[in-house]
Amino acid sequence: MPQTVKLTEFTYTRTTAPWMTLPATQQPHWHHHPEYDLIEAELSGALPLVAHSEIREAKRALGLAALGEARVLQLGDCAESFSDADPLTTSRKVRNIQRIAARMAERSGQQVARFGRMAGQYAKPRSSNFETVGGVDLPSFRGELVNSFEADTAARRHDPERMLMAYDASSAVIREVRAHWAGTAEELDGGPWVAHEALVLDYENALIRTDERTGEQFLTSTHFPWIGERTRQLDHAHVSMFASIANPIGCKIGPTADPETVVRLCQLLDPHHTPGRLTLIVRMGHEDIHVALAPIVRAVQRAGHPVVWVSDPMHGNTVTTGTGRKTRLVSHIIEEATAFRHILETEGAHAAGLHLEAAATDVTECVGGSVPDEKALSERYETLCDPRLNPDQALRVIDAFF
Repeated sequence: MPQTVKLTEFTYTRTTAPWMTLPATQQPHWHHHPEYDLIEAELSGALPLVAHSEIREAKRALGLAALGEARVLQLGDCAESFSDADPLTTSRKVRNIQRIAARMAERSGQQVARFGRMAGQYAKPRSSNFETVGGVDLPSFRGELVNSFEADTAARRHDPERMLMAYDASSAVIREVRAHWAGTAEELDGGPWVAHEALVLDYENALIRTDERTGEQFLTSTHFPWIGERTRQLDHAHVSMFASIANPIGCKIGPTADPETVVRLCQLLDPHHTPGRLTLIVRMGHEDIHVALAPIVRAVQRAGHPVVWVSDPMHGNTVTTGTGRKTRLVSHIIEEATAFRHILETEGAHAAGLHLEAAATDVTECVGGSVPDEKALSERYETLCDPRLNPDQALRVIDAFF
């Protein structure tokens, strides 16, 4: 018999969701853990991290962007750390989002819907199951939701208890984000709301709740989840799960995506052609975008899907230095972002905004602006995974985009 748990506005019934039987890539290997079932049950009975009213407000704001009446900013860390889930660090991140969004609003002359890559960005897809650290081959670090950054074989084991740690850390971050809303209508109109890649299905599925009044299912781990480029297969679990939830959702679109596949994704994820329901986050690289994007924009427009178009000029522009350190050139980021806007506007679509990996501190992880060359990267290279812009560099991208 399914076990039903009532949580104020939500009811969660512990059954096997249909998408959990479908293929899924980039998933942890931890079901053999002796405590897995107990951990999953505890998470399934936990309170929602975000409220359905907040989710609906975020969707309304994205709806304005879909109609060309607002802009969108998604900003934050490549991968969060549990140790950063404290009020001071979160407050600094929120202030950085507000600062960058204010520049976007000033430059665009439109309201900006603000989303932090925070309160859940604890899992990362990886291109390989192993990586070499200090000459030793180790299981890849997949974010603190899955394993530890520490370069040790035992620390790199996939541990389901980290799902509970991720829930607690996310809860702490969201409490602080809400404190910055100050309860004013002006703040709630534009956020900031929280967003993350909903990668680990065990974690995300356990936090889906049903609104008793409407019957809608909400993913309550975040206001705005997105599917990554590596997990957007049409017949796989992530797309199936996202098709079933009522949140506003995003999907990353890379240079290998073809127009037919993207239109099929839109049909699955936005069947009712609802403004604000689906955001396509374009991450193609500064060279490939010139060829790959326009046919996709035309196809989506012909199909009549009022998507929100957002540029992620970060993920297609990662390079490796001679010392093996990953970095990104601000010039390449700006080139992709400005090409994105030009292509969208040439096709008669609204280039709604930007999705940037950016720190709230003066890190030296991307080359350009305040980081003059590769030698300067070593000064404050602090990311857990991919290189981030610092605040000055992020403002440069905003200024170039508009």
